[in-house]
Amino acid sequence: MQPSDFVLATTVEKIELPDDLIGRLEGRSSLGRLGIVVHSTASIFDPGWSGVVVMELGNMGRMPVALYPNMRICSMTFEELSSPALVPYSKKKSAKYVGQKSALASKIIEDK
Repeated sequence: MQPSDFVLATTVEKIELPDDLIGRLEGRSSLGRLGIVVHSTASIFDPGWSGVVVMELGNMGRMPVALYPNMRICSMTFEELSSPALVPYSKKKSAKYVGQKSALASKIIEDK
């Protein structure tokens, strides 16, 4: 990635969260020290979310950084809720990215 580049990328894995678990995307410190930001906003995955994880990758550094297919660039952590979500992501009427299989462009136009 060249300095100032921004790309959407996906993980190889697909995740499916139960109604009582949230996921959090975390970037790798080793890449962060090179200027690679793994997510700029979307780091939390709601209970009931499923699909491939889309990362908002940016190079905030001054040097190009080589990223390769299947390279470890992030990790997921999980937190158990005290009770299941009343309305999991998969059942929200406003859910725009349910079951995504690839990096999709912004659907902000669908906001009310």
